[in-house]
Amino acid sequence: MSIDWTTGKGTLTAGGKSLEWAAFGDAPGENPVIVMLHEGLGCLALWRDFPERVAQATGCPVLAYSRAGYGQSDPADLPRPLDYMTREAVDVLPDVLDALGEGPVILFGHSDGATIAAEYAGRVEDYRVRGLILMAPHFFTEEMGLAEIAKAREAFAEGDMKTRMAKYHRDPEATFRGWNDAWLDPGFEAWNVAEVIDYLRIPALVIQGREDQYGTLAQVEEVETRSYAPVDVAVLDDCRHSPHMDQPERVLEAVAEFTARLTRIEAAEVEIA
Repeated sequence: MSIDWTTGKGTLTAGGKSLEWAAFGDAPGENPVIVMLHEGLGCLALWRDFPERVAQATGCPVLAYSRAGYGQSDPADLPRPLDYMTREAVDVLPDVLDALGEGPVILFGHSDGATIAAEYAGRVEDYRVRGLILMAPHFFTEEMGLAEIAKAREAFAEGDMKTRMAKYHRDPEATFRGWNDAWLDPGFEAWNVAEVIDYLRIPALVIQGREDQYGTLAQVEEVETRSYAPVDVAVLDDCRHSPHMDQPERVLEAVAEFTARLTRIEAAEVEIA
């Protein structure tokens, strides 16, 4: 199943599930398509107008989609395995990219989505992926992050979180449990996928809020010290776990600069060839 950009939105089959998607900007051409992967409780709709703003700022086509269990995509199989991000990277994302065709792409992930993007680039040899934008990624667990996730469980049980999530997710209970139960499983304390960074061979931009409540700058430093490819870092003040919400202009500026440089490199390589 291929994506028909002219329709603006639709569904595609990936990993055996029907996933909702939406396209922004001009149809794919010379510029890479920026594929956006949402956070652990996100979905297509919760990006709000940010994908469109990314398309405007970069001049690149943008594709955003909801993973299984999120938004209006098919339900996920629960309970999620503790390596669910790895499985998303190697079993599902290839189908999404194949639906786009053979053109170049940049993977732009937030939180869980950033981890999935990095895992794909580190585990799957795919010449189409020319760059990574990792916003608030996590490669290993940290006590402060697990504590925040435990607080989220309390908020879901006692507050109006479920009602608010129901505006965006077909089954908010399953969406929340699929994410929260995996992260708070005792076995998840030892989760660590930082080894994928050792296999990155494409440029990366890492964006992190200095006040991120789910992860420290150790996550960023892991990419800086382990990647063999160039790494740009944007650490944003007055910013928590969602930089595109807290500091959208600074995020867009960093993303536009990064993609423009990648485009120049691609053009130079073509001329040399």
